Amino acid sequence: MTPTQVRLLAAVVLVGVFVAGMLVASTTDVGVDDVGDTDVAAAGETPDSTTSTTTTSTTTTTTTLPPPRTATLAFTGDLLPHSPVTSAAAANAETGWDFRPMFDEVRPVLSAADLAICHLESPVSRDDTNLSGYPVFNAPRALVEAAIDAGYDGCSTASNHSFDRRADGVRSTLEVFEDLGFPQAGMAADAEADLAPVLYEVNDITIAHISATYSLNGFVMPADEPFLVDLIEPEQIVAEAAIAKEAGAEFVVVSLHWGNEYQHTPSSAQEQWLTEILPSDEVDLVIGHHAHVVQPVDRVGDEWVVYGLGNFLSNQSANCCVTASQDGMIATVTLLENDAGEINAVGVQVTPTWVDRQNGYVIRRADEIDPDGGLVDTLTSSAARTYEVVSRRLGEDPALTLG
Repeated sequence: MTPTQVRLLAAVVLVGVFVAGMLVASTTDVGVDDVGDTDVAAAGETPDSTTSTTTTSTTTTTTTLPPPRTATLAFTGDLLPHSPVTSAAAANAETGWDFRPMFDEVRPVLSAADLAICHLESPVSRDDTNLSGYPVFNAPRALVEAAIDAGYDGCSTASNHSFDRRADGVRSTLEVFEDLGFPQAGMAADAEADLAPVLYEVNDITIAHISATYSLNGFVMPADEPFLVDLIEPEQIVAEAAIAKEAGAEFVVVSLHWGNEYQHTPSSAQEQWLTEILPSDEVDLVIGHHAHVVQPVDRVGDEWVVYGLGNFLSNQSANCCVTASQDGMIATVTLLENDAGEINAVGVQVTPTWVDRQNGYVIRRADEIDPDGGLVDTLTSSAARTYEVVSRRLGEDPALTLG
């Protein structure tokens, strides 16, 4: 795969006018006004004088217009560093933590996408101290390093656990992402950064990413720092999307941390927020997480919503929660430029995943045969659960590809 050319652009930088590629090439005749010269016998010349003729020549030039721009965007669900997950990462390393082996099976899918976005549901420690799991998370920076190694290009960070370590935890997380040169959306150090759009340049398409959460588990941000974590306020989200469009974004993705835990059916709050956010001209795609189980994929008009991606990495299972909390998916969204030069999402492909808690928390592809031969039935059941839920709204829609 050609590595994704991703750069985080400066806030509110206006992009100049672009020329949209058309789907078909056109052939244009030029030179039709070139008239050939004809020599005619002069008066008084003898009858056996001859007339010579020069034939008119026509030059045809074929103009090949550039093909329409296209890109693939991959999204995954919650990365939850429960204590057993972090302990497994410690077992992978002589010192510190190594989460990279957990992503081995899904790395090819993530790396193949032009832009891959993760969701980190935890603050990150700047110096790997005061680490903790549920109910108040704090992850080692090695988890972010593993996300980069897995092929992600950025992350959403707004979640109900974003403020687990209060304001300092937000600043610590921001420092780690900045140190690693890894973009994130959902947290901000000040009001200016909060409004500055997170932009990615992907195959000559400028894509903006916004992230917001339904709550902070009862924690309250300081009155003078309400910008630290973005909350779901539809009017504000649409306003931020408008700023991104003014800054040159051609396609705006909004990641929403929402829904009822362990419920496959979207909640009334999800449905209400969606009606206020997605139909707007400023927002083009909504990606959801938090329920810890997968939820349906649907369309609002011509725009897509993935209600819930499920867990991607966690210690949850039927032991604490529900069997489906080990299920997740990679949602790969295809973008395509239309004849008017607009960028639209034209399809979603779902790759089902399953967290193997018994073997180092490796994220398995549930749509592939288990090479060790011991998880075939488990993976098949997981994929079937995911496919059934994901397709509840759209059924056998050709633009929704399962597996």
